[in-house]
Order: sequence, then structure tokens, then C-alpha cells
Amino acid sequence: AVLLLAAFALIALFYKSDTALRSGAEGKRELLVRSHASTVGPPEAKVHIVAFLDPACEACRAFYPFVKQLMAANPGKIKLTVRHVAFHEGAGFAVQVLEASKKQDKYWPTLERLLASQPRWAINHKVVPELVWAQLDGLGLDPERLQRDMKDPEIGRNMGQDEADAKKLRVQKTPEYFVNGRQMTTFGQEQLRQLVQEEL
Repeated sequence: AVLLLAAFALIALFYKSDTALRSGAEGKRELLVRSHASTVGPPEAKVHIVAFLDPACEACRAFYPFVKQLMAANPGKIKLTVRHVAFHEGAGFAVQVLEASKKQDKYWPTLERLLASQPRWAINHKVVPELVWAQLDGLGLDPERLQRDMKDPEIGRNMGQDEADAKKLRVQKTPEYFVNGRQMTTFGQEQLRQLVQEEL
């Protein structure tokens, strides 16, 4: 009888612990992925990378091609979701451009163009809006619609949501990566590769 009671107590403890863990994971998943966030890759991918990026951040620019290489090296196994945090001076303008580009289904080419051309519009870590416009030629964006959409209150709400979630997740620098909900403990390409490989 004593052994049975002890066994029941142990099962109850494990159940409570497991329920708490699942509840915590669900809470973090909500903070990591919102309906407005852009995602590329198959929905059923085994690995989900969530990246918090500042488009004016040099390290974000350097890491993005590396993440694309990881995806190419593991076809169909990785999906990527991008959230925005404007840590650099004036970066909010570039984030507005990116958010507005979603309304024309041009988010990914706009993101890649801005990251690739970053040295031409983020001068001494400060965003120069008129130089951002010059990088958007050839993407098929309607510039007048883009400017109107940038003022849409929905975009302000999305930006605020990204910043609020980043704060709750203790994102203090960019880029910050979460792999299947696991945050990188140390920063570096090899560390990110290792985390992805463990999840694969």
C-alpha cells in the first residue's frame, strides 16, 4: 500500500511537471509566432527558426545568408519566421517599409534587398530614410501604395507586438534566434548550426 501511494505521488508529480512544461512551451510559442509574422519554408518542417532582426544591424546582415544556407542544406526540413526589433537609430522606418511590403506580397525580396544594400542606407548605424527608398527599385513595389500602407495603424500595432514579445523573451540584441523554441545560449554561426542539427 505504501509503495502504491508512493508510485501515485510520483506519477502525479511527473504529470504536474509535464503539464507545466507544455503550458510554458505553448506560452513561448505564442510570443515567438504571431499571425502577421512572415514565414518561409514548409509548414510541416521539423525545425522552426524564429529570428528577431533589426534591418539596420550588421550582424543580422551577415547571418541572414548563413540561415539561408542552412535551409538549402536541409531541404524541406527548416522553416524561418522573421520578427522585427528596431534597436538602431531610425531603424523603425526600415521596419515600416518591410511591414508595408507584405501588403504587396514583396516582403522577402524587400528584406533581402535591404540587408544586401545595408551599407548604402544605414550610415554609421543610423538609418537615412531617403537612401532606403533608393534601394527599392526593381522589386515591383508600388511606391505610392507603400507610403500609404506605412501609415496604416495595423503596421504600428504589428511593430509594437514584435517589440513587446521581444521584451518578454528577453531579446536584448540582434540577431536573436530561437530554434524550436530554444534560445541560443551563446552567439555564433557554429552555435546556431549546432542547435539546428540537434533538433534535426
